[in-house]
Amino acid sequence: VQLQACGGGLVQAGGSLRLSCDASGRTLNGYTMAWFRQAPGKEREFVAAIRWSGRTTYYGDSVKGRFTISRDNAKNTVYLQMNSLKSDDTAVYYCAADRGVISSDVYNRKYSYWGRGTLVTVSS
Repeated sequence: VQLQACGGGLVQAGGSLRLSCDASGRTLNGYTMAWFRQAPGKEREFVAAIRWSGRTTYYGDSVKGRFTISRDNAKNTVYLQMNSLKSDDTAVYYCAADRGVISSDVYNRKYSYWGRGTLVTVSS
């Protein structure tokens, strides 16, 4: 599976941005998709994840109520809608994918496939 994240850019605090992650190489049947982010000098942090069905989602505490993850399986694409952006959201955002992810592993970094990341910069 090859993942390509895009949609990053510069946005003012309070603004919105939508990231996309396109998957190629195989269909995402049964794959859990996730977004992580890494700010300069910090560890990679879980942002959100979504199960294959799209009915179950997970969010990191720092983005709950502001970010929404969704997916379009027909397009092999996962999205991250980011609203009410803050300067603390500045980071490189990565998408990840894996199958057979148990609930306790959704939040960690043990996904098999990773995209190259897209930079989001929020100016205050």
